[in-house]
Amino acid sequence: MSWRIELLLAVAALLVGIAAWVYYLNEGLVLAHYDAKAHLVVARRVIDSLTPGWRQIGAVWLPLPHLIQILPTQIDVLYRTGAFGSLLSVVCFAVTVWATARLVLTATGSRLGAAVSASLIVLNPNLLYVHVTPMTEPLLLTATVLSVFMLREWLESPSPAGVPSLLGWLLLLTMWTRYEAWAVLFTAMAIATVVLWRQGSSPARVMVHMWRLARWPAAAVLLFLLLSRITVGAWFVSGGFYERDPTYDSQAIKSLLAIWWGTHRLSGYVIEIVGLTTAAVLAWRALRRREEVPNLLPVALFAAAALPAYAFYEAHPFRIRYMVPLVTACSLFCGIAVGALRSRSTTMNPLWSWLLAALLIASTLTESPLWSREGPLLVEAQLDAANSELRQRVTACLAPAYHGEKVLASMGSLAHYMQELSHHGFAIADFVHEGNGALWELVLETGPAPHVGWMLVEEQSEGGDVLAQRVRRHDGFTRGMTKICEGGGVSLYRRD
Repeated sequence: MSWRIELLLAVAALLVGIAAWVYYLNEGLVLAHYDAKAHLVVARRVIDSLTPGWRQIGAVWLPLPHLIQILPTQIDVLYRTGAFGSLLSVVCFAVTVWATARLVLTATGSRLGAAVSASLIVLNPNLLYVHVTPMTEPLLLTATVLSVFMLREWLESPSPAGVPSLLGWLLLLTMWTRYEAWAVLFTAMAIATVVLWRQGSSPARVMVHMWRLARWPAAAVLLFLLLSRITVGAWFVSGGFYERDPTYDSQAIKSLLAIWWGTHRLSGYVIEIVGLTTAAVLAWRALRRREEVPNLLPVALFAAAALPAYAFYEAHPFRIRYMVPLVTACSLFCGIAVGALRSRSTTMNPLWSWLLAALLIASTLTESPLWSREGPLLVEAQLDAANSELRQRVTACLAPAYHGEKVLASMGSLAHYMQELSHHGFAIADFVHEGNGALWELVLETGPAPHVGWMLVEEQSEGGDVLAQRVRRHDGFTRGMTKICEGGGVSLYRRD
């Protein structure tokens, strides 16, 4: 039976993910990326805070990953190690492999194609690494691939009663994972409209179905915009949290080339070229043949490129992990390519499908070897490693002399360091940060000395944080405070 191959592939991915987590945990790399630590902090601060409450979820990142981790992160060992977040990512790894295999089987009926797609995901060291961390990409991949699969299943025979509640809730929650999901699902909605129309539905029936479908992701966006307005005073936060990089600033072609380059760096040229070519051929065939129109839906996964394209064009610094969804999409379409050759074995030599499968597996093992410690995503994750080591000087000054006084620090810049300090007994409630609202504003206005005993200032990364800007522009801001040590770009001030 066909389901057995998906289940076997998912179990294999689960076992490989657990083994990888043990390996990277022993190497001290599970929380190497500063965002991995920052996501734990955002979830923890909802309860562990001077001003606890749902407003602590914030509005820069979408809320679902943090909502899931609110309670687990209150357990110190899970917060300090990120173990629950890692377990969630490993489970997502298995579900993504399952959904990918199902999509290949639905499109081609080929078990070989399903196995190839799964293998390209499991054997990619960059995808494997991100799936052992408490980052948000694993949840994004699972939610988008699963949404596309379930949406395709529904489009095969749309129910007159409307959209199944399970599919609706999945679409809503997917919109709360990462912003890439917005582009993927909006594109999927547009493709679904074409599918329903090509299937012979009347315009009125198409409109009814699309309203029932689109209201779920639309509700998710509206709820998030309301959350943003209440928590930070703006309907949508699109800037102010990064230092502008002129490399791709307002250069559309260069931004697209950066996406192309990043995708092949994470997967290899062969995987990228075969995946994109297959997607283009599939789209062309689907638009010409009514019976193949549903196969157009997985192409929506490539819409995830819209976010990095816009970000780079708006001068956001290059981040290679933004191309992780595209690598997964390419792996899916490589399996479809193998499956398509396999399904046409009556008119073509079946050896071609095996040769393509061998070429794809060989290319991923050579261009992105599983055993490499130089995978681009792993290298990017360790960009803060040197600073983390140097920050131990600051920790050595702060931890022994700390006696419960509050510490002023910008969570926007030093959330990862707050998580590191948890290993020395610090809670989020020990810090005054942006999430404390009026208290934070009061300290910025009157200076830290009357309110806190310590201040941590990020002076280097992205030009320095908001406290560094205050120190530079207002001579009296540090009155009553003395800098006692620094390291890794962070300076520690103590009240006189």
